Amino acid sequence: MKRSTCFKITTILVLIWSLSSCSPEYIPNMVNSPMFSNAGEFQATIATGNSSFDAQTALAITDHIGIMVNGSYGNETNDSSDDFHKHSFLEGGIGYYEKIGENGRYEFYGGYGFGEAKGYFKNALFDEQITDAKYNRFFLQPGIGISTGIFDGSFSPRFVLVQMDPKGANYPSTQYDAFFEPVITSKIGYKYVKFIAQFGVSIPIGDQAPTYEHQRFIFNFGLNFNLGRKYIDL
Repeated sequence: MKRSTCFKITTILVLIWSLSSCSPEYIPNMVNSPMFSNAGEFQATIATGNSSFDAQTALAITDHIGIMVNGSYGNETNDSSDDFHKHSFLEGGIGYYEKIGENGRYEFYGGYGFGEAKGYFKNALFDEQITDAKYNRFFLQPGIGISTGIFDGSFSPRFVLVQMDPKGANYPSTQYDAFFEPVITSKIGYKYVKFIAQFGVSIPIGDQAPTYEHQRFIFNFGLNFNLGRKYIDL
């Protein structure tokens, strides 16, 4: 095959890829990093960002064991937009936390979640359609940071396995795709209420790349509420 012919074929394939977008897509939810201080501490977070709306709760059931329940929901269903997307996701986790001195903290959580996503598929050579999928996800989430009455900060490198099961897919639904999702979380306020912001990325890892679209950045901001934390008066 001549070089010019190969170049033409490659150009056509690249053009087709650039004029198409695949659905459903995986959108990582906000990482829940409570950085607990003591048993009985309860935290709740409401936030918005590129995962639309996130709600999180976490409870320290002992001085070292914490549990969490997290949810994410998005609904961008304007038929005139190529960004048509809708998703819902719910997960739970359990983990261990420990103090490092007075303000230092480290934690390790793991858990499972499930969700559903609907997306817009458009290709220059094919029909437009709405596709949908259900998916499962497992996560492991270590973290390290600090916790005070005014500022909480943490670094959490989350690892996830996503099993996407789209209707009419041409790949097996038993396939798990691995992602590395490191985030930095900051909470600023006073004791019971803090402004929260989180920034991070979602990077596929492994030999085989995901066959569906996925969101590469994690950005959320909102409010964090804290009840039951014990402070030492100076």
